[in-house]
Amino acid sequence: MYRFAKAALNISGQAVRQLRHGSTAPQDFHSKYGNGVLLGGIAFCTAVWTYVITSTGITWNLSPVGKIMPKEWREPEEE
Repeated sequence: MYRFAKAALNISGQAVRQLRHGSTAPQDFHSKYGNGVLLGGIAFCTAVWTYVITSTGITWNLSPVGKIMPKEWREPEEE
């Protein structure tokens, strides 16, 4: 158990050193382009939904009450 704990502490120490070193490293893709990609995705999604809502002719959430009339009941014919 002692060897396991020592190895775990060594690994966590290495991770901390890597994080500290990484903060001074050049920016990665997400920090360079993350906001642009996010805004582009929002714009694309908004454009697609605007088209769907306004141009496709889909009728949204209309109640069928009063528009669907039941058929008259007819008795089955006896032979």
